[in-house]
Amino acid sequence: MKKLLFLLVLPCLVSAQNTIASSIQNEWHYNLETAKELADKQEKNILVYFTGSDWCPPCKMLKKDFFDTTEFNEAAQNYILVYIDMPRKRDLLSPEQLIQNKEIVASHNRKGVFPLLKVLNSKGESLGEYSGYAMNGDVRHHFRLLNKFD
Repeated sequence: MKKLLFLLVLPCLVSAQNTIASSIQNEWHYNLETAKELADKQEKNILVYFTGSDWCPPCKMLKKDFFDTTEFNEAAQNYILVYIDMPRKRDLLSPEQLIQNKEIVASHNRKGVFPLLKVLNSKGESLGEYSGYAMNGDVRHHFRLLNKFD
């Protein structure tokens, strides 16, 4: 009886383990210089995500439809991830982080477009970018950018 119960429960345990493993989120960095060092050591490109987390509806939808997916988590393994937030509520970031983010926006997102995905090499040179989100769940262009440089 115990063996039968074990055989019935085993597939559930294996399935749960796979679900947990696939839901592990990638590590986001908030300092581009640190990300460049990591990218150089790991021989990866950098994916920079520019967002207005508290005011940008397309940014919020992109998080749900793109960043919170298993497909993104798998594709992102090939990148060092950098999160650059420009919230309207300034108390969401430390003053130092806000200054740093403004500098990065000034050098890598000159048009101030949100959301923006930008791929950089380990020297910080731009390889490609994709801006915007139509809010219809279509993220194939975002994945196309990731797949192009992985």
